[in-house]
Amino acid sequence: MASLTDFLRRLRGRSSASYGTIERIPAVYSPQLDNERKLLVSLPAHYSSQECRYPVIYMHDGQNLFDPAMSFSGSWNVDVAMAELSLGGLEAIVVGIPNMGHERIAEYSPFEQTGFGNGRGDLYLDFLINTVKPLIDERYLTLPDREHTGILGSSLGGLISLYAFFRHPRVFGFAGVLSPSLWLSDGAIFSFIEQAPFSPGKLYLDVGAREGARHVANAQEMRDLLEAKGYRLGQDLLWVEEEMGHHHEAAWARRFQGALPFLVPPAEPARSDRIARLIAATARSAKVTESDAQRVLRFQRMRSKGE
Repeated sequence: MASLTDFLRRLRGRSSASYGTIERIPAVYSPQLDNERKLLVSLPAHYSSQECRYPVIYMHDGQNLFDPAMSFSGSWNVDVAMAELSLGGLEAIVVGIPNMGHERIAEYSPFEQTGFGNGRGDLYLDFLINTVKPLIDERYLTLPDREHTGILGSSLGGLISLYAFFRHPRVFGFAGVLSPSLWLSDGAIFSFIEQAPFSPGKLYLDVGAREGARHVANAQEMRDLLEAKGYRLGQDLLWVEEEMGHHHEAAWARRFQGALPFLVPPAEPARSDRIARLIAATARSAKVTESDAQRVLRFQRMRSKGE
């Protein structure tokens, strides 16, 4: 059985209707960090055919999101995942922000780190909020308010996403936190969140059981802390502990698709029922790793029903 990625790419090849476009914005300079990088922007399939505005998801490690040839450790195939989700009515603009290689650890940490130098996470978020976001809002049909603006990443990208949600509550209304590196700087993120005010919105937090006892225990402790702050499981907070999950791009690619129906508000109210069904399906399979064969069959069923 071919993978879901191959199936969808063959389907696109046979169809005159694209399921999405990836645009590149070259050489975006950061005055905050004094460096530059290109941005990768994934647009919904119907973006050019209708005057509809869309939620925006800002994602870290942009090299790993779309093109396997660019990835340093595996691709999330975000464009394919968004294509499948669009069948259920969920559409969003995804902005991939590539990391800067050896500067990645510093840019994704807002804390001082023994052995790694000082974190530049606050500068990186300043770049995202005051350089990248205005550029995206100017060029594309976005819903720029906080409810429709989210941030998502894994590992160190998960750490900076969680931090950003509490550090900039007027900007981000939801955050996807996949296998976060909560250990960094001796777990400084715990005290930061404990002291931060409650910020309304939605949080997705996960971990793979095969990431090691330390990572699982840290993630469980963060889940408990968020619950203690007032985030309700299944309503404001979705927690997933994947039984077979490793600390790897392939695991995050699987879980990413399940996180979005919970996190992303619909661009159009009429889509709410369909997205609610996606959330229900995600909840039923939250601890199960779905095979490619199963996902292809589910995609075919959704497509035949016209959902």
